[in-house]
Amino acid sequence: MLQGMPIGLVFGTMPFLLKAHVGYADIGTFMLSTYPYSLKLLWSPIVDSLFVDAWRVPGTSITLSLGRRKSWIVPIQLLIGAGLVALSFKIDTLMEQSHAGIYTITAVFFALIFFAATQDIAVDGWALTLLSEENVGYASTAQTVGINIGYFMSFTVFLALNSVEACNKYLRFRPMSTPILTLPGYLQVCGVCFVLVTLWLLVFQPEEKEKDEDMGVREVYANMWRICRLRHVQLLLIVHMICKIGFQANDAVTGLKLVEHGLGKEDLAFAVLIDFPFQMIFGYLVAAWSRGRTALRPWLIAFAFRLLCAAASMGMVAGMPQGSDRISTSYFLLIIASTVMNSFATTVQFVGITAFHTRIADPVIGGTYMTLLNTVSNLGGTWPRYFVLRMVEFFTVSHCTGPAGIDMEKMDNVLQYAPVPLQLGECSSDAGRQRCQSMGGRCTVERDGYYYTSAVCIAVGALTLIFFIAPVCRRLQTLSSAAWRLPKSAAPKRAS
Repeated sequence: MLQGMPIGLVFGTMPFLLKAHVGYADIGTFMLSTYPYSLKLLWSPIVDSLFVDAWRVPGTSITLSLGRRKSWIVPIQLLIGAGLVALSFKIDTLMEQSHAGIYTITAVFFALIFFAATQDIAVDGWALTLLSEENVGYASTAQTVGINIGYFMSFTVFLALNSVEACNKYLRFRPMSTPILTLPGYLQVCGVCFVLVTLWLLVFQPEEKEKDEDMGVREVYANMWRICRLRHVQLLLIVHMICKIGFQANDAVTGLKLVEHGLGKEDLAFAVLIDFPFQMIFGYLVAAWSRGRTALRPWLIAFAFRLLCAAASMGMVAGMPQGSDRISTSYFLLIIASTVMNSFATTVQFVGITAFHTRIADPVIGGTYMTLLNTVSNLGGTWPRYFVLRMVEFFTVSHCTGPAGIDMEKMDNVLQYAPVPLQLGECSSDAGRQRCQSMGGRCTVERDGYYYTSAVCIAVGALTLIFFIAPVCRRLQTLSSAAWRLPKSAAPKRAS
């Protein structure tokens, strides 16, 4: 659950909060902070291999018992907690700096996600020995549920408590001009939770000593390289790196556009909350469809369906009613239906590709094999997001026009400055649009880059699906398990 808190902030909440201060290009810059979670494979062997059994507090006779996993979990969680508390005192100032503050915010959250990813590596390993033998099968379930709870606390719950409108309507007897929970306040709550849980873990939760691993750090890295040299693996890795381009604009921008057009952030978070139980149900049902030698068939069908969902989302945003404070119930239900259908397709793909990874992984080095494939799969959904958000800003043409009845050409000649749009302010951020309106102007969007970017993404996704991804996947799923194994000469030697 703790791990899901910073993840929910970075992947869910922060883009919506930043949209009030910066444009899509700067949000794309911020999304670079998500990269460590997709690159943790690079340092996971180090986390698994280096540790200390105990640590003596300097200047005292107190010795703290650690171990292979707590050696990493304890200091990292304390760093995350301290970082969140320290950030809470500066976050409002940094966000008000708009473009100038985005790089500092990105760097800070990059560090937080790096620590969270490192913690995840250690927790994954500890789960195998922390739970009893009869309950070890529940390790992945416990982690998934915990991360999702933390994610929804930082996204759904926080956005609702951070919305003045939602608080006044549902949680207060008397309206007020401030939300129940501010971003600095939530960061402080999260930081304190990290510190308290870590202290409990340090004092009351001992770690049993694990048996020495058969492979060292160098051998793990060597086996990763040997896996990547297999021709079939190389094709699968290429598929992973390009397969999520087609729906990147839908995943990264559609929600922001709905909020920009009048949907409340808390309403969007509520739609995601409704979607959560459907994800659980779909995951259970899809597992039966993704077995055997056709595990990638439902994945391919869901791929095409997600492209259709992306196209439908463009129409949903374009047809969103304008000029009203609140959207109608029927349109909100349409948004929920779209969210659930896209989630269904996403779940089918996730379960399908995970089942395929499980089937092809060499059992001799199954952990390394699975980690490599899953990491590259995650990276395929992370790396395009920066470029997609940049494209939205690049293709968008908008400006702030002057009040009716004013000859802006004459004013321009008098001021002898740059064109009028620069004088009245930009219209790419919520703050820019509000500033334009406060000066009596009106933001005019001549070309919305969202539609151009989404169309490009869908076209690329359709072309790669038809001419590369589908043929390759059909061929890969027919291969025998032996085709995915490392040569015996390259297999790790087992200790006798």
